[in-house]
Amino acid sequence: MDFLNRQTTDIAKDLLGVRVIYQEGDITYSGYIVETEAYLGARDRAAHGYNLKRTPSVESLYQRGGTIYGHSIHTQLLVNFVTQQEDVPEGVLIRAIEPEDGIEYMEQNRNKTGIEVTNGPGKWTKAFHIPRDINGKHLTSAPLQIDTKHRKYPKSIEESPRIGIPNKGEWTEKPLRFTVKGNPYVSHMRKSEMQDVSATWQ
Repeated sequence: MDFLNRQTTDIAKDLLGVRVIYQEGDITYSGYIVETEAYLGARDRAAHGYNLKRTPSVESLYQRGGTIYGHSIHTQLLVNFVTQQEDVPEGVLIRAIEPEDGIEYMEQNRNKTGIEVTNGPGKWTKAFHIPRDINGKHLTSAPLQIDTKHRKYPKSIEESPRIGIPNKGEWTEKPLRFTVKGNPYVSHMRKSEMQDVSATWQ
């Protein structure tokens, strides 16, 4: 996947349906991305790279596209994929996953079953047992990788404001969240809007 020569919003949409794989010893965790959010760097008031703020904690965001930027919120690890050339701090937050391989281990790691296992940005990383030192590694060499050949394609993509972005002016309402319409693993999905998983893919 080209993380260097496209707009971050286009990458965020294209990541929907891409297979994510994490290998931990003999255990393989995998699933399909169903929800992303784009963060547009220096001009985006909600982005960690707003105004080109640069501290050790966000340094990975300034690396070459395809780098993993991991950060913690309320003890949860959130994983972003950096999307531009070096020193351009834009990225895509991977918010939710439809699980595939290793579901029984995911359920143990989360102590949950069903859609609650991976329907949130901190939930799926805990389910996959992803360590914090994933931060700064590149998708081409990290134990966390993406598979664009054995992927799915959404029947429909919905665009909406990002989750948990209050008081950021116009950036609070910008439609920079992208979801596979009706997929039950999307976070904050109303039960009335949920469809059968198979019906959400082409």
